[in-house]
Amino acid sequence: MSDSLSWTIPANEYRRERWRNQFGWTREIVRMRRDGGLDRPATGEDWDWRLSIAEIEADAPFSAFPGIDRELVLLSGNGLRLRFDDGESHELLPPHDKLRFAGERAVRGELLDGVTHDFNLMWRRDRVRAELWHRPLVGPMVIFAEPHQTWAVHLLAGQARFAHDAGLPPLQAGDTAILAAGGERLRHVLEGGGEVLLVRVAPV
Repeated sequence: MSDSLSWTIPANEYRRERWRNQFGWTREIVRMRRDGGLDRPATGEDWDWRLSIAEIEADAPFSAFPGIDRELVLLSGNGLRLRFDDGESHELLPPHDKLRFAGERAVRGELLDGVTHDFNLMWRRDRVRAELWHRPLVGPMVIFAEPHQTWAVHLLAGQARFAHDAGLPPLQAGDTAILAAGGERLRHVLEGGGEVLLVRVAPV
């Protein structure tokens, strides 16, 4: 029997919480911990990787996350400037600019023109590695999770459904699916129209 684990998380079930530094709000999608070669949902701070959506309503410093790498993707709004204390400055512009950076780096988020929502991928660099892609969804998309890999599919826009044999409900815009392979390769077919963010997480 396969030890894979796959499920969907509707957008209305994301958990809203304060930033670690209390300067903003985030909607947590999921936090995951590697357990016996399979990623499973975690609680507390004992997580290996995490997905969330930051709600940035005012200029504010970001929380520090030592030992963690992160990637930020602009989901909505007119843009966000990331101003690092070391002098670097980078603008995330519509539709979906993104930036990867170390969680130790001191950085301030500055709104260019109004509130933004930003997809936030974090992972502990000594435990896992993570990659993120923005892709159009036009017809079927086949996702292969190699043994001990996990994929997350976040539907940015449109509608999507998995093949019937997956036993997973359809995705609406804003929903996320988690596809965790155990010791065997996992295959899923996603069909629909729209745009997706794809995240692949694997052990170091």
